Amino acid sequence: MKSINYIMVFWVASINVAFAKADFEPIKPSPKHTKESQLVVKLIEELHYKPSELDDGFSQKILDKFIATLDPNKMYFLGEDIVSFDRWRNELDDDLKKGDLSPAYEIFNLFKKRVAVQKEFASKVLDSEMNFETDDEYQWDREKAPWAIDQKELNEIWTKKVKNDYLSLLLLKKEPEKIKETLNKRYNLISKRIEDMKSDDVFQYFINSYLTLIEPHTGYMEPITSENFEINMKLSLEGIGAVLGNDGEYTSIQTIVKGGPADLEGSLKSGDKVMAVGQDAEGSFEDVVGWGIEDVVQLIRGEKGSTVRLRVIGEDDSPDTLPKTVSIVRDKVKLEQQAAQYQIYEVQDGKHSRKIGVIDIPTFYLDFAAYQANDKDFRSTTKDVKKILNKFTEEGVQGVIVDLRNNGGGSLYEAIQLSGLFIDKGPVVQTKVSYGKVEVKRDLNPAIAWDRPMVVMVNKLSASASEIFAAAMQDYGRAIIVGGQTYGKGTVQNIMPLNEWTNDKETKLGQLKMTRGQFFRINGGSTQNRGVIPDITFPASPGFENYGESSYENALPWNSIASSDYILFDDLSDEISYLRKRFSERSDVNFEFDFLKNEIELYNQEKDDVMVSLSAATREQKVKERKQRKKQRKEKRAAIIAQAQANPLLGKVNLVFDSKEALKSEDTKMAEQQTEVDAEDEEVEDFVDFRLHETARILSDFITLKLENLIAKSEKK
Repeated sequence: MKSINYIMVFWVASINVAFAKADFEPIKPSPKHTKESQLVVKLIEELHYKPSELDDGFSQKILDKFIATLDPNKMYFLGEDIVSFDRWRNELDDDLKKGDLSPAYEIFNLFKKRVAVQKEFASKVLDSEMNFETDDEYQWDREKAPWAIDQKELNEIWTKKVKNDYLSLLLLKKEPEKIKETLNKRYNLISKRIEDMKSDDVFQYFINSYLTLIEPHTGYMEPITSENFEINMKLSLEGIGAVLGNDGEYTSIQTIVKGGPADLEGSLKSGDKVMAVGQDAEGSFEDVVGWGIEDVVQLIRGEKGSTVRLRVIGEDDSPDTLPKTVSIVRDKVKLEQQAAQYQIYEVQDGKHSRKIGVIDIPTFYLDFAAYQANDKDFRSTTKDVKKILNKFTEEGVQGVIVDLRNNGGGSLYEAIQLSGLFIDKGPVVQTKVSYGKVEVKRDLNPAIAWDRPMVVMVNKLSASASEIFAAAMQDYGRAIIVGGQTYGKGTVQNIMPLNEWTNDKETKLGQLKMTRGQFFRINGGSTQNRGVIPDITFPASPGFENYGESSYENALPWNSIASSDYILFDDLSDEISYLRKRFSERSDVNFEFDFLKNEIELYNQEKDDVMVSLSAATREQKVKERKQRKKQRKEKRAAIIAQAQANPLLGKVNLVFDSKEALKSEDTKMAEQQTEVDAEDEEVEDFVDFRLHETARILSDFITLKLENLIAKSEKK
């Protein structure tokens, strides 16, 4: 998986030198960048949690990283360019220390010329006759491919790229003239964005090529970026409730805001690439490949109650994948929609009926300003969850699922306070800083808001504060952890404005985000890299192995320190053994898990295939096969659900109440009723959260087990 940095938003595709323009004004480093380079190196060497030495070996990695940042798919630089850059291979370490940035700017200026040349060549290819009857193939992922030897080879690669782009739009029934217009616009936009880059942008690219090699969560933000970062994120949230990222060619969905319009609609996934945007329930689509993130945001934003349609493909989909269309009714993402929500389910297994409460926590939030001002009505995760637990008690709920799937973290304070609702007072997490000091952070409140059975759901996108909470519940024996291995981010970052480390207050410098410490569980182990391993593991969705701290080569390793002194709430080893056995028995007859296994097998067969056919007939046949597979799966699901008798092992899970429904505006409800499903999306299946349903069954078994143990103990007495 190619990771996308919110700051480094340009990720381009190809170039050509024979037509290079001579009128480019080369970009030069600013005097302030010399100062910033020296200061960043000094701070990293003195304060970073991970010791590192900026030497010749590191210099070689920086050069490779910078080249890969500019041209990751090897579509612009020639092999001779890469050879010529070798003169700096062992020099960049010394250059960074003394603030000499000329090599980075020379590399970038050549790159800018190459991009402009390939844009011109792509336009020439578009004007030529194209044949889609041959069995030619295009390698769409060239990350591991060799660099083009010369201009002729690069032109051959680009010819195939343009043909592939053209064919992809042709299969969407676009007219030839419209296709040429769309692609010319796309290539021009990519070239212009590189042409318009400023000195600050190049410095940010280069210094981050150094910093991200030290550790994945360390980086630099230029002054304009650091000032507008939160503003840009808020703009991305307006309209559909999704944070957008950009890699220079594609705008993609980075985060779905819990409770927002996109989350309530349910089809978008993190990593989805937005190919085109359409307005209202009908009408034409605007191709947005190659657009800047700000321009895409402007198309997606709109009046509350109106509809926007997105054509998207999955993060790992190949170019021969036809995009699916997702229709979302725009709405404002209210504070309540980003807060903890809850559902009540009834689980029936033939013998018993259990009332299960689910608390969906999107992030660990805290209104810090109100808290500091001693406002008694300040909003926080813990306060909201405590209110929900009180409602569950009133409703006779017998067990609770805390759903932390896709929860990327948030306030450490709230992770500790929330843990306190489920345990007696005691340690929750340990932190160790760069100079070796260890601090134990504790829950000091002996009150317990919920002492009945509990399950915590996690997945690969549960990170940081989520992992701290889940780990504490597991270490105390307070809850069964269910789902997938978590992200594995167990590090602490500080934001350091560089102006605070220099006497020059006139020159506006950027900010350094640096890893200064590490989290450790109360049992002494770290959540870093390994994450939290569930007691009962569900198979992950295809592609999830590409996420997580372990996907970074330079991530901090797992480590351990001494255990804290804490009192176990319960020893759940016997219960976990029994519940695993019950889960395994149900998995064998649960058609949803069977479908998931088939998806994983298909994904594994295709994931390493980086070639795509340039034959229209072959591509059309592949599209038909994919549609047929989806149709067959939908029909099979419907037939199984329609059966009068479900397998007795699978207890029925019925939704009784969902607090999210009350958050939908009247405009949204009306628009949802009026919006018809597009004919092209007839194969799309209704979303079924089968993992949550199975977790409810596990908790139902857990409740039964606890009640039986209580009865057995009372009979002995």
